[in-house]
Amino acid sequence: MLNFLPAPLIGLLASLLLALNALFWVPVLLLFAIIRLILPFKTVRLWIDPVLVAIAETWISGNSGWMALTQRTAWDVEGIDGLDPHNWYLVNSNHQTWADIFILQHLFNRRIPLLKFFIKQQLKWVPIMGLAWWALDFPFMRRHSEDYLKKHPEMRGKDQAATRRACEKFALIPTSVMNFLEGTRFTPVKHQRQQSPYRHLLKPKAGGIALALNAMGDKFRAILDVTIVYPDGAPNFWDFLCGRLRRVVVRVQTLPVPEHLMKSDYGADAATREAFGLWVQQLWQDKDAQISRLLEAAGRSGR
Repeated sequence: MLNFLPAPLIGLLASLLLALNALFWVPVLLLFAIIRLILPFKTVRLWIDPVLVAIAETWISGNSGWMALTQRTAWDVEGIDGLDPHNWYLVNSNHQTWADIFILQHLFNRRIPLLKFFIKQQLKWVPIMGLAWWALDFPFMRRHSEDYLKKHPEMRGKDQAATRRACEKFALIPTSVMNFLEGTRFTPVKHQRQQSPYRHLLKPKAGGIALALNAMGDKFRAILDVTIVYPDGAPNFWDFLCGRLRRVVVRVQTLPVPEHLMKSDYGADAATREAFGLWVQQLWQDKDAQISRLLEAAGRSGR
């Protein structure tokens, strides 16, 4: 609706609306989170957690509102019908830009339970948002490389314990656990540095998804494997705010939970880690091929 305005002005308006939406809802979240902190009883949590989720979903709807106001995006989305907002899901996606998070929240809001992301430990100090993530029980994780864990195997157990503590909270009410297998945003520089065997993806890291499955695999109804493609190139966050996201293609596949891996101990069993690695590699090979097909199809339609 505001597409007639110059892009920088749209970006400023979108930034203002984004900030105002957060500044309005975060204090409301904190009010209920502090009550939960003061009264750390399961019955209190069972009452307050759904309230916090409802606040977050309304916050996300506000973000969807300013996106509709400032974006002129052609959406090509398949696979989000028939999902259950009253069940548990493990959600996985490729990751290219901060816009991915807004797209995922916009598409899944109230279709499935609130997405809970594993947040890097250092991000807990981000002003305002760090408090919001804490209030919503987003788990803050120290992400260690496999080489580091080989040198310090005791840290693998600490990561697993932290994930289990977070998942114990997730098990109380329906939750969608969100995981970016790449662990970071795709860039050509990172792709080259890794010498990734995939054309469109960084190397996957199985640890996060394995620990989530180990901790609460019996709760998950399914794995939602999400593929996000930007036919005109992934926008940086400023371009996204400026309304320059012309097209986005999203495909969601509902996959069964791998029961043969769910009950295995990823942290302690090398054979299990190898099995998870092979499963993730196959998932990533299929996703890489799918991205190539989607980009080719989008290129044909855009001519």
